[in-house]
Amino acid sequence: MKVYSNEIVFRGHPDKVCDQISDALLDECLRQDPNSRCGIETAGGKGKIFVTGEVTTNAKLDVEKIVKRVLKDIGYSTDYEIIDNIGKQSPDIALGTNDEVGGAGDNGMMFGYACKDTDVLLPTAMVILQELSQRYDALRKEDQRFRADGKAQITGIYDNNKLNSIKTFTVCYQNTEEDRESTDKIIKDICTEICQKYNVEVQEFLINPTGRFEIGGFEGDAGLTGRKIVVDSYQSFANVGGGAFSGKDPTKVDRSGAYKARELAKRLVKSDDKYEWCEVQLSYAIGMEEPLAIYIKTNVGDVEAPKEWYEECKPRNIIKDLDLKNEHYEERAKFGHFRD
Repeated sequence: MKVYSNEIVFRGHPDKVCDQISDALLDECLRQDPNSRCGIETAGGKGKIFVTGEVTTNAKLDVEKIVKRVLKDIGYSTDYEIIDNIGKQSPDIALGTNDEVGGAGDNGMMFGYACKDTDVLLPTAMVILQELSQRYDALRKEDQRFRADGKAQITGIYDNNKLNSIKTFTVCYQNTEEDRESTDKIIKDICTEICQKYNVEVQEFLINPTGRFEIGGFEGDAGLTGRKIVVDSYQSFANVGGGAFSGKDPTKVDRSGAYKARELAKRLVKSDDKYEWCEVQLSYAIGMEEPLAIYIKTNVGDVEAPKEWYEECKPRNIIKDLDLKNEHYEERAKFGHFRD
């Protein structure tokens, strides 16, 4: 038996808001110009939202309009000063990633993970938190006592690496502090209902353990794109690469390589009953097509990567096979990049 924790942040958390803004801008660039090259960063706090980074595109962006649309959808005020500081991507990077070369957009390593714990091949506690974050967003839209910001954490008791029960389910949710007994009960009931779907018992709830959570969002904390890479990946159940996802077009292997590694891990786990879980690492050098290495670790030991995977994992092939120029990245940034 062991005790292990994982967490998620709701889509109204300041860092997650910045991720969604960066990906909304990326989506618009790719919609207008599928060959856009983007590395968009957003910082927000105290009445200002600062959008910077590098973009090479034929798209015409109305940055302020897109930012305010995202804020409104999340449940934030749109009364922010929007500062557009986006520049042009370095031509030195383009040398290695243009269509003729098709190389990786950066050095780095990416990880993908899959396990047989759930139908979607993700850990049970991770799936519970993802569903909670989606349910909370719907609740916030229906009941004005609930506000956008928040996060949740599961401290689970595991037996043979399977979630046996939840020792402590911690939820911090921003609210108006009106009738807290009622709103806390709603949160507990939702968590309990989700856990019952997976036959998981909750021993204890901690709801807003400081006693109050009225001031949140950019008024309570600053936000920054790419500061929740563990939440965006596998909530600590697997290794995490060094790069964030949001704001980056798919020539950046931080993003496309991680998406491909997940697809490969799922493929291997589904291929044989002996695989209970699998972790795939890809590594790249900037400007080079083939990955430097593909490392596969499973519950029954290391597995040699098929030779054809190296061709399959060239960035241009990943982009084509996973249709990454037509992906809705803002949606991935809301509740977790890996949900199926």
